[in-house]
Amino acid sequence: MSEMAQEILSLAIYQPVPGEEEASLATMRDLVAVLAARGYSRDVLYRDGAGHYVLFRWWASEATRQAAHEEDADVLRCWAKLGNEIRVIKIYETLDQVSLK
Repeated sequence: MSEMAQEILSLAIYQPVPGEEEASLATMRDLVAVLAARGYSRDVLYRDGAGHYVLFRWWASEATRQAAHEEDADVLRCWAKLGNEIRVIKIYETLDQVSLK
């Protein structure tokens, strides 16, 4: 069987810093747009009633994840901004699917 690049699911749970919710959403929109435009990932963001955000990110591959983390100045700039706008509760860098069959 040949090896194919498989998506990697990551999950981040965070809460905006008080007064920074709109700024954090704007930065997240910019980040997701860059990641999608460059083929790094696809993302879906959810919010609960308590103000926690849950971001599901499907990286296109390990190589694209590394490129975004290490080489892309626009991605790094967005992550630096988010560092001042959100408080990370939990990050799961890699989640593996469990078969229920």
